Amino acid sequence: MSTPCTFSIVSALKKTALTVAAAALLPVMTAVPASADGKIDGPDNNQPKPPVSMSTVGGAKLGRVGTQVNLGAGAPVLPKKLSGRSWVVADAESGAVLASHNAHWRLPPASTLKMLFADTLLPRLPKDEVYKVAPTDLAGVGAGSSLVGVKENLTYSVHDLWLGVFLRSGNDAVHVLSEMNGGVPKTVKDMQKHAEELQALDTHVVTPDGYDEKNQVSSAYDLTLIARSGLQKKDFREYCSTVSAKFPGDVRKPKEGEKVEKDKNGDPKRDAFEIQNTNRLLTGAPGVPSYKGIAGVKNGNTTHAGATFTGVAERDGRVLLVTVMNPSSTEGQAVYQETARLLDWGFSAAGKVTPVGELVPPKSARTNASPSPTAAGADSAGTGTATGPAKLAATNGEGTGGVGTALAVVGGVLVVLGGAVFLVNRRWPLPDLVRRRPRE
Repeated sequence: MSTPCTFSIVSALKKTALTVAAAALLPVMTAVPASADGKIDGPDNNQPKPPVSMSTVGGAKLGRVGTQVNLGAGAPVLPKKLSGRSWVVADAESGAVLASHNAHWRLPPASTLKMLFADTLLPRLPKDEVYKVAPTDLAGVGAGSSLVGVKENLTYSVHDLWLGVFLRSGNDAVHVLSEMNGGVPKTVKDMQKHAEELQALDTHVVTPDGYDEKNQVSSAYDLTLIARSGLQKKDFREYCSTVSAKFPGDVRKPKEGEKVEKDKNGDPKRDAFEIQNTNRLLTGAPGVPSYKGIAGVKNGNTTHAGATFTGVAERDGRVLLVTVMNPSSTEGQAVYQETARLLDWGFSAAGKVTPVGELVPPKSARTNASPSPTAAGADSAGTGTATGPAKLAATNGEGTGGVGTALAVVGGVLVVLGGAVFLVNRRWPLPDLVRRRPRE
């Protein structure tokens, strides 16, 4: 049996590490039906119902209403405390969808849409470029938006602005970066085009920041697909795994009789303030401990979207992606609690379930690889074979990096995807991953 063909993340480890062979695939077990209990903390009869007909990108089962999972011998049952309207558990390496619930239900994404924004714009803007913010750059920021604290008539580096996007979900930073890309309307078009390239066809972009707007939707399947694409980029991995950083503040006001301090460029020196990532599985929060092996990705919360979250974590050499959209539970921090339960289940169930579908590759991916045997039990939608990134783990970095992601691969065949270069591997030795707890 051959190992699955994958497209993988490429970066350097911060420390020298030993390489290990990729784990051999476990045999597919006999499938049996199972379901998750979505009714907790009271009845949910007033909750909207998913459409009867949904997309089948990634497999026919992913277009069905309700929970989809094929348990094999020894596989754990799904957690009972799951109330998300839509969720997906996927193996980031093989692309196999291990279980799903209304995977293609088109729902408001909130700030998880910023993953698509970042995946689209990161390659276009040099991180050391400096930009002076004009008052008009912030004019379109929606009322009640999450903000990092960008001020008009002050300068910021692209690096600073991306930290504001990922850590504080700053819509002000999003709008400034959009203006640097040619304006909000152009950025929305660029994001929509990129979503179509990724085959994230449930996604309709209206704003670049995920702010509630009519017809702005995505799905748990699409958000998982988008996160997987973003994790191919070194800067994306760095930003989404950063726990805390310093962000530029106002110009320092000199005391009476003192001269204005200047920086190395001759500009007035500015104060800085600390910002912390709002991903509670990364930083921890009351009642929500930081999740072992977590390495990103993005959370969101708006009136219409409710709480949304996509997370990636590594354990014992396996990498999982989980997306949860709008849980109805009254449990505190429910979106993180349910994500953690699904991650725990996925790590325990890996190798003991028949996949119900796959995360499809981008349209421009061209490989001669045979279909992934891990998806042999899944219904095919004719949209390509499963592909996936290398293993990753959360490690505690220094400076503004906070939690960094350690990723690397050895060997492979180059494939060009819309100008970006990925590695395609049939077998890929991976470095042993060193994990340290996130900084509190």
